[in-house]
Amino acid sequence: MYKRILVPVDGSPTSLSGLQEAIKLAKALNARLCLLHVVDLHVVYMDIAGADRLAQCIAILKDHSDMLLAEAKSQVDATGVAVETYQRECVAPAVAQTILQVAAEWSAELIVMGTHGRRGLSHLIMGSNAERVLRDSDIPVLLSRHQPNHAVEGLAVASVERMST
Repeated sequence: MYKRILVPVDGSPTSLSGLQEAIKLAKALNARLCLLHVVDLHVVYMDIAGADRLAQCIAILKDHSDMLLAEAKSQVDATGVAVETYQRECVAPAVAQTILQVAAEWSAELIVMGTHGRRGLSHLIMGSNAERVLRDSDIPVLLSRHQPNHAVEGLAVASVERMST
């Protein structure tokens, strides 16, 4: 069965619910997890403030990514599941492609992601990295629809609050 499971995380309640599903699977299958955070530099490059702040903005995003990965890894470590972390950079809309590249490099056998399950106009406007991964992946993808849960949401809020201090 699956022994290498890739889990993209971004600190949102949706990705954290995907992480919880991945942990359950990994425990049941005695599998290893790879936590991935993709640092999307699109926002930084679109900032018209100038190049003088570019390096500072990228450093802030990477620090936040390190924090998210450390928190997610801590959750996994507490369960006894083997885990690795990866951080990659990209410029949107290449987030899904970056996820698939890491899955191939790491020899993942399954990708587990949280999804909002948006439909209609909000889906058309927002798009979905999860949908793109699902559509383009050569390996199985498990999408876990986010069900609001205050415990999971609290972790994401704590992450955002720490980032702003």
